[in-house]
Amino acid sequence: MFTGIVEELGEVTAVEDLGDASRFRLRGPVVTEGAKHGDSIAVNGVCLTVVDTVDGEFTADVMAETLKRSSLGALGVGSRVNLERPMVADGRFGGHIVQGHVDGTGAIVERTPSEHWEIVKVSLPAELSRYVVEKGSITVDGVSLTVVDAGRDHFTVSLIPTTLGLTTLGTKQAGDPVNLEVDIIAKYVERMLGDRSEGAEGTAE
Repeated sequence: MFTGIVEELGEVTAVEDLGDASRFRLRGPVVTEGAKHGDSIAVNGVCLTVVDTVDGEFTADVMAETLKRSSLGALGVGSRVNLERPMVADGRFGGHIVQGHVDGTGAIVERTPSEHWEIVKVSLPAELSRYVVEKGSITVDGVSLTVVDAGRDHFTVSLIPTTLGLTTLGTKQAGDPVNLEVDIIAKYVERMLGDRSEGAEGTAE
Protein backbone atom coordinates (compact mmCIF):
# COMPACT_ATOMS: atom_id res chain seq x y z
CA MET A 1 0.00 0.00 0.00
CA PHE A 2 1.10 3.55 -0.77
CA THR A 3 -0.06 6.91 0.55
CA GLY A 4 0.47 9.22 -2.43
CA ILE A 5 3.32 11.15 -0.80
CA VAL A 6 6.01 11.25 -3.50
CA GLU A 7 9.46 10.55 -2.12
CA GLU A 8 11.54 11.36 -5.14
CA LEU A 9 11.41 12.79 -8.63
CA GLY A 10 13.11 10.09 -10.69
CA GLU A 11 14.05 9.71 -14.33
CA VAL A 12 13.69 7.03 -17.00
CA THR A 13 17.20 6.08 -18.16
CA ALA A 14 16.37 3.22 -20.55
CA VAL A 15 13.37 1.48 -22.15
CA GLU A 16 13.68 -2.01 -23.64
CA ASP A 17 10.95 -3.41 -25.89
CA LEU A 18 10.18 -7.01 -24.86
CA GLY A 19 7.40 -7.57 -27.40
CA ASP A 20 4.42 -8.04 -25.09
CA ALA A 21 6.00 -5.89 -22.38
CA SER A 22 8.64 -3.22 -21.80
CA ARG A 23 11.50 -3.15 -19.32
CA PHE A 24 12.12 0.26 -17.79
CA ARG A 25 15.28 1.34 -16.03
CA LEU A 26 14.70 4.27 -13.72
CA ARG A 27 17.00 6.38 -11.62
CA GLY A 28 15.90 6.89 -8.02
CA PRO A 29 18.67 6.82 -5.37
CA VAL A 30 16.21 7.39 -2.53
CA VAL A 31 13.68 4.69 -3.35
CA THR A 32 16.34 2.13 -4.32
CA GLU A 33 18.09 2.38 -0.97
CA GLY A 34 17.57 -1.03 0.60
CA ALA A 35 15.35 -2.17 -2.30
CA LYS A 36 15.73 -5.70 -3.60
CA HIS A 37 14.32 -8.02 -6.23
CA GLY A 38 10.57 -8.46 -5.78
CA ASP A 39 9.98 -5.21 -3.88
CA SER A 40 7.36 -2.72 -5.05
CA ILE A 41 7.86 0.88 -6.13
CA ALA A 42 5.11 3.15 -7.42
CA VAL A 43 6.02 4.92 -10.67
CA ASN A 44 3.62 7.75 -11.50
CA GLY A 45 1.09 5.94 -9.35
CA VAL A 46 1.56 2.49 -10.92
CA CYS A 47 2.79 -0.24 -8.59
CA LEU A 48 5.74 -1.97 -10.28
CA THR A 49 7.90 -4.88 -9.14
CA VAL A 50 11.65 -4.35 -8.90
CA VAL A 51 13.68 -6.74 -11.10
CA ASP A 52 17.09 -5.53 -9.96
CA THR A 53 18.91 -2.48 -8.60
CA VAL A 54 22.36 -1.07 -9.25
CA ASP A 55 23.98 2.28 -8.51
CA GLY A 56 20.78 4.09 -7.59
CA GLU A 57 18.77 2.70 -10.50
CA PHE A 58 16.19 -0.07 -10.72
CA THR A 59 14.53 -2.01 -13.50
CA ALA A 60 10.89 -3.05 -13.71
CA ASP A 61 8.91 -4.95 -16.31
CA VAL A 62 5.64 -3.39 -17.48
CA MET A 63 3.04 -5.60 -19.18
CA ALA A 64 1.31 -4.50 -22.38
CA GLU A 65 -2.00 -4.20 -20.50
CA THR A 66 -0.44 -1.75 -18.03
CA LEU A 67 1.15 0.25 -20.85
CA LYS A 68 -2.26 0.42 -22.53
CA ARG A 69 -4.28 1.40 -19.46
CA SER A 70 -1.83 3.88 -17.95
CA SER A 71 0.34 6.75 -19.12
CA LEU A 72 3.53 4.70 -18.71
CA GLY A 73 3.41 3.84 -22.40
CA ALA A 74 4.11 7.50 -23.19
CA LEU A 75 7.34 7.55 -21.19
CA GLY A 76 10.73 7.63 -22.87
CA VAL A 77 14.35 8.09 -21.92
CA GLY A 78 14.66 11.33 -19.97
CA SER A 79 11.04 11.38 -18.76
CA ARG A 80 10.66 12.46 -15.14
CA VAL A 81 8.55 10.27 -12.88
CA ASN A 82 7.11 10.35 -9.37
CA LEU A 83 8.48 7.59 -7.17
CA GLU A 84 7.23 6.20 -3.87
CA ARG A 85 8.06 3.11 -1.82
CA PRO A 86 5.27 1.19 -0.05
CA MET A 87 4.28 2.44 3.38
CA VAL A 88 5.99 0.67 6.28
CA ALA A 89 3.87 -0.54 9.22
CA ASP A 90 5.19 2.10 11.63
CA GLY A 91 5.30 4.94 9.10
CA ARG A 92 3.27 8.14 9.04
CA PHE A 93 0.07 8.07 7.00
CA GLY A 94 0.56 11.36 5.19
CA GLY A 95 -1.84 11.02 2.24
CA HIS A 96 -4.66 8.51 1.73
CA ILE A 97 -4.97 4.80 0.88
CA VAL A 98 -3.35 4.32 -2.53
CA GLN A 99 -3.08 0.84 -4.05
CA GLY A 100 -1.01 1.65 -7.11
CA HIS A 101 -3.78 0.22 -9.32
CA VAL A 102 -4.61 2.86 -11.92
CA ASP A 103 -8.34 3.19 -12.64
CA GLY A 104 -7.90 5.22 -15.81
CA THR A 105 -6.12 8.15 -17.39
CA GLY A 106 -7.01 11.78 -17.73
CA ALA A 107 -5.20 14.76 -19.21
CA ILE A 108 -4.23 18.20 -18.05
CA VAL A 109 -6.88 20.60 -19.40
CA GLU A 110 -5.60 23.92 -18.12
CA ARG A 111 -3.51 25.54 -15.41
CA THR A 112 -4.43 28.71 -13.55
CA PRO A 113 -1.48 30.15 -11.60
CA SER A 114 -1.90 32.18 -8.42
CA GLU A 115 0.58 33.89 -6.12
CA HIS A 116 1.11 30.94 -3.80
CA TRP A 117 -0.54 27.97 -5.53
CA GLU A 118 -1.87 26.80 -8.87
CA ILE A 119 -5.27 25.42 -9.83
CA VAL A 120 -5.03 22.54 -12.31
CA LYS A 121 -8.02 21.19 -14.23
CA VAL A 122 -7.86 17.51 -15.23
CA SER A 123 -10.18 15.61 -17.57
CA LEU A 124 -12.03 12.69 -16.01
CA PRO A 125 -13.33 9.51 -17.71
CA ALA A 126 -17.12 9.28 -17.40
CA GLU A 127 -17.00 5.92 -15.63
CA LEU A 128 -14.93 7.39 -12.79
CA SER A 129 -16.89 10.59 -12.17
CA ARG A 130 -19.18 9.01 -9.56
CA TYR A 131 -16.18 8.31 -7.32
CA VAL A 132 -14.88 11.88 -7.34
CA VAL A 133 -16.39 14.40 -4.91
CA GLU A 134 -15.46 17.86 -3.68
CA LYS A 135 -12.98 17.70 -0.78
CA GLY A 136 -12.48 14.01 -1.48
CA SER A 137 -9.17 12.33 -2.29
CA ILE A 138 -7.78 11.35 -5.69
CA THR A 139 -4.38 10.19 -6.86
CA VAL A 140 -2.92 11.94 -9.91
CA ASP A 141 0.32 10.42 -11.25
CA GLY A 142 0.88 8.93 -7.80
CA VAL A 143 0.29 12.19 -5.92
CA SER A 144 -2.39 12.24 -3.21
CA LEU A 145 -4.52 15.34 -3.80
CA THR A 146 -7.74 16.90 -2.52
CA VAL A 147 -10.45 17.60 -5.08
CA VAL A 148 -11.43 21.27 -5.23
CA ASP A 149 -14.23 21.03 -7.79
CA ALA A 150 -15.81 17.89 -9.24
CA GLY A 151 -17.57 18.03 -12.60
CA ARG A 152 -19.06 15.32 -14.80
CA ASP A 153 -16.01 15.14 -17.05
CA HIS A 154 -13.32 16.95 -15.07
CA PHE A 155 -12.06 17.89 -11.64
CA THR A 156 -9.69 20.53 -10.29
CA VAL A 157 -6.95 20.37 -7.68
CA SER A 158 -4.92 23.06 -5.98
CA LEU A 159 -1.15 22.52 -6.03
CA ILE A 160 1.08 24.08 -3.38
CA PRO A 161 4.68 25.10 -4.15
CA THR A 162 6.06 21.87 -2.64
CA THR A 163 3.96 19.73 -4.99
CA LEU A 164 4.83 21.94 -7.95
CA GLY A 165 8.54 21.73 -7.21
CA LEU A 166 8.94 18.09 -6.13
CA THR A 167 6.61 16.19 -8.50
CA THR A 168 5.96 15.94 -12.23
CA LEU A 169 2.74 17.92 -11.78
CA GLY A 170 4.80 21.08 -11.67
CA THR A 171 5.76 20.75 -15.33
CA LYS A 172 2.80 18.94 -16.91
CA GLN A 173 1.19 20.98 -19.67
CA ALA A 174 -2.25 21.02 -21.29
CA GLY A 175 -2.78 17.75 -23.15
CA ASP A 176 -0.28 15.74 -21.10
CA PRO A 177 -1.73 12.41 -19.85
CA VAL A 178 -1.90 11.55 -16.14
CA ASN A 179 -2.73 8.37 -14.26
CA LEU A 180 -5.80 8.46 -12.03
CA GLU A 181 -6.68 6.29 -9.05
CA VAL A 182 -9.92 7.08 -7.25
CA ASP A 183 -10.47 6.60 -3.54
CA ILE A 184 -10.85 2.84 -2.90
CA ILE A 185 -13.25 3.56 -0.02
CA ALA A 186 -15.77 5.04 -2.49
CA LYS A 187 -15.70 1.83 -4.53
CA TYR A 188 -16.19 -0.34 -1.45
CA VAL A 189 -19.16 1.76 -0.35
CA GLU A 190 -20.72 1.51 -3.81
CA ARG A 191 -20.32 -2.27 -3.80
CA MET A 192 -21.79 -2.68 -0.30
CA LEU A 193 -24.78 -0.47 -1.06
CA GLY A 194 -25.34 -2.35 -4.29
CA ASP A 195 -25.28 -5.72 -2.50
CA ARG A 196 -27.72 -4.40 0.11
CA SER A 197 -30.09 -3.16 -2.60
CA GLU A 198 -29.98 -6.50 -4.41
CA GLY A 199 -30.60 -8.33 -1.13
CA ALA A 200 -33.63 -6.18 -0.37
CA GLU A 201 -35.09 -6.83 -3.81
CA GLY A 202 -34.60 -10.56 -3.35
CA THR A 203 -36.61 -10.61 -0.11
CA ALA A 204 -39.47 -8.42 -1.33
CA GLU A 205 -42.87 -10.12 -1.64
